[in-house]
This record gives sequence, structure tokens and C-alpha cells, in this order.
Amino acid sequence: MIRTTMMIKNLTHRYVLIILLSTLLHPSTVAGAIVLGEQNDADINVGCLFPLTGRGGLYGRDSQIGIQIALEKLAQSPDVYPTLKVVIEDTRSKASRATRIVKDFVEKGRSRFICGVVNSSVAWQVAKVAAQEEVFFIGTDHASSRMTSPLVSPYYFRVNNNTQQSAIAGAKYIKEYFPNSAEKPIRISHIAPDYDYGYTIWQDLVDALDSLGVHYQVVTTLWPRLYEPNYSAFIKALLEKPTDLVINSMWGGDLVAFIQQANNTSLFSHAKFANFDTGGNYEVLVELGKDLPEGLIMSARHHNNWPHTPLNQWFVSRFYELSGRYPSYAAEGAYSGIMAIAEAVHLTGVDASNDALKTALEHLSLRLPEDPEGFSSFMDPKTHQLQQVIAIGTTTGSNSKLSLPRLLSHWKIYYPER
Repeated sequence: MIRTTMMIKNLTHRYVLIILLSTLLHPSTVAGAIVLGEQNDADINVGCLFPLTGRGGLYGRDSQIGIQIALEKLAQSPDVYPTLKVVIEDTRSKASRATRIVKDFVEKGRSRFICGVVNSSVAWQVAKVAAQEEVFFIGTDHASSRMTSPLVSPYYFRVNNNTQQSAIAGAKYIKEYFPNSAEKPIRISHIAPDYDYGYTIWQDLVDALDSLGVHYQVVTTLWPRLYEPNYSAFIKALLEKPTDLVINSMWGGDLVAFIQQANNTSLFSHAKFANFDTGGNYEVLVELGKDLPEGLIMSARHHNNWPHTPLNQWFVSRFYELSGRYPSYAAEGAYSGIMAIAEAVHLTGVDASNDALKTALEHLSLRLPEDPEGFSSFMDPKTHQLQQVIAIGTTTGSNSKLSLPRLLSHWKIYYPER
């Protein structure tokens, strides 16, 4: 009788798992929204905000698949984790639209959690509205450290590394790469987009260099507008003065366009070139292909070829199985956001108070695809910023199964301080 009961229980779990996976892989749409996970009576409702169209559309589409993979992972332990209903809306990268959607998520969708957002300026507005509505906002993609230092809201938590973390790792890399800076200052030029992200990451880098006692000289700082089509004047300005290191803090299509245009000049022989936050994003490597010079110093918030852990290899492979391509960093950020929500609710219960959920999130520890062996990402309770390992590499020729002519290698690994 006991054996029969156990067989029925195991079959029931397998049947539930099959149903859950079927639901995850075939999302429904309601009035333009994408609905993933439990369609009806979920334990927790989550509203996610991503650009699904326009220039940022790739990040939203990759985030959707990252969420699907997270839900699939949670479905493997149905007795442990709560069921989630995740509704994704297209922000179109507009703050006014995003804030309206947040209110709809709360009032109509009964969402206790908001997640996502690519643009830091949009995220700032979303955090304010989420605080007013007393719902938690789990940031998965934007990076401005101004969100966490000082903390924008007690209801805000971020699960991807921010500009300050990237800048600290970058400053450590610079100090190691130029060990004789005490005798001769490192001549640095910086170019970044003319909005909050660009100014914040530059200030974070200056603060990190100063705190590490790096002796440097700022040659020039340049601020092209976001989505600038022609960088020739900016490249010329970088070439006019002797420089040891050009730090570029562009991302996405802007970075691709800059490197393609710089290839027609002597910029990459004029100085070393680095992008410590988003330069190594997989979508950038794909877009540039053989146009990406070797020897550039770059990093990203998630790498497909580092770390070589079973979890990261599974995540990258599973993404490929679902999409026919490999993930941008945004996919792992969205995966992390859903796992963070599920873990906090698992620790506190589905009917937990906001105070209990806040405490659980502040002391969160997560094992994520980007974590090397022996390390788990952990939340800083003061800043609500997840602390993660930063890996910086250089562009080299590749014969990897990722089918790219250039990948990052020769890694330098920087762990967060506890």
C-alpha cells in the first residue's frame, strides 16, 4: 500500500511538472501582454516591464526567455517554490508608459512584485511609483548606481551588477595593467552617452581610481548623444592627444557603430581600449563578428563562455534550445529576478507581510549562472544591491561552439567585498 501511494505521488508530481513546462513554453497573450507561468490561481503575481519593440527590443525578448527558463527551473521543485504568474508588458522605453503599467499591475493584476526595466531613467520613475503602491521592484537590467547609493526606495532591490561594481573592477584592472602609474600618471580619455548612465559610470570610475590610489590624468571626456549615428568628430578628438587608455562606456548599437567607425582610423593602435560594463555583451560580439579587433579589454554582466559551471552551461544551452540563438546578458538578469522573488516568498510564505519579504530580500543568497564555483551572489542589506563577481577579459580569436570569430578570454576575476 505504501509503495502504491508513493508511486501515485511520484506520478502526480511528474504530471504537474509536464503541465507546468507546457505552460511555460507556450505563453499566452492578454490584450498585448505576455503571460507566463501559472495562468489562473498563482500564489504570487509578478508584473514585468521590458522594451519588446524598438532598439531595446532584443533585451526584452531575451528577458522573456530568461523568465521562462527560471519558471522551468522552479517547476522542478513544485513542493518547495510558490507558483508564479508573470505578466510582461512593453514599456517602449518610455517612463510615462512604464509608470502607468505599474499602476495597472497593482490595481488590476494584484501584483506584489514588479521586475525588469532596461533604462535607468525609466527605472528611477518606476521605483518611485512602486514605493507609493507599496510593492517590491526587482531591477534586472538597468545599472545606474544612483538607484542604490543612496537607496531610491526601501521597496527597490537590484539583481544585476551596477555601474559602481563594474567601475571598481575596472579600476582594479587598470591598476594591475599599469603598475608604474606612481612614476608616470596614466593618461585616460573617456567617452560615454550623454545621459544618466554615462555620467554615473564615469563618476563611479573616478571615485574607484581615487580610492585605490591610482595616479592618472584625464586627457578628455566626450559625451555624444544616445543613438548618435556619426562618431567621426569624437574619434578625431580622441586621436588628437597622447592617451594611454580610452575607456568607452557605450552599449548596444552605439558601441557597435563606434567600433565599426573607429576601425577605419588608427584609434586601436593609438591607445588601449576598454569597456568595463557592457562591451563584452554577447549581442555586441555577434553584431561585430570579425570587425571586432583583438586585444580590447571588455566585460559584461553575464558571459556565455564563463564561468564553466554546470549551471551556466545549462542556462546557455537551454536558452539556445528555446530560441535558436545564444543569450544576451539581459536574459540572465531576468532569470535572476524571478529566482529572487521565488526564493523570498519560499522563505517567508505566500501571505507574508511586506516587512518579512523585505527582510528576506535583504539577506538573500542566490546561486546564479554567472557565479563561479564556490560563490553565490548575495544581497547587500544597506544598498539593496546584489553583490556579484565581475570577470574582465580581452577579445581573442575563437573556435568555440558559440560560433563567433571573437570571444573574451584571459580573464581577470574580481570578487565583491563582504
